Amino acid sequence: MKILFKALNDETRRKIIDLLKERDMNAGEIANEFNISKPSISHHLNLLEQADLITKEKKGQFIEYSLNSTILDDLLNWILTLKK
Repeated sequence: MKILFKALNDETRRKIIDLLKERDMNAGEIANEFNISKPSISHHLNLLEQADLITKEKKGQFIEYSLNSTILDDLLNWILTLKK
């Protein structure tokens, strides 16, 4: 759970999640939305993948990233259990 909160604790990673909420994208398409280096985008994508917030699939020469909404559902359900 700690890695999940670490992943969500960054504005860039939250924006990547918002982008992937709209549609699946490859790393280049994601990088085009930011004014930071491609290695930095790769780092953010790696952390999001480690937290299981996104998945990736090789499609031709590109890797396409998708939002894993299941983990977000699990997180939301857990948060709701904290409310009395």
